[in-house]
Amino acid sequence: QVQLVESGGGLVQAGGSLRLSCAASGSIFSINVMGWYRQAPGKQRELVATITSGGITNYADSLKGRFTISRDNAKNTVYLQMNSLKPEDTAVYYCIAARAITGTNPIFGSWGQGTQVTVSS
Repeated sequence: QVQLVESGGGLVQAGGSLRLSCAASGSIFSINVMGWYRQAPGKQRELVATITSGGITNYADSLKGRFTISRDNAKNTVYLQMNSLKPEDTAVYYCIAARAITGTNPIFGSWGQGTQVTVSS
């Protein structure tokens, strides 16, 4: 199995920045895609960004330009740099490691516990 440990969430003023980290351990050989989802209370979990083992990235259209996903293979870690944060970005952010993601659905995915991001106005 894959274990994911997230960090970097917190409180930030609108317009500020945060950097989320997700470190993977365990059966990391099975990971083809890593990324981030987010979920606000009462709302459906939505895909934020993904990155493949080959470095191909994908972003939600509404977030592209403000958020950047990156990876450090030596550390088995994926990052999400979030800039120009808005109150509507407030959510629990979940790290995902999966064999694949079809549409917005992970296949054989492992999830982190989530890290809270709160953006105040």
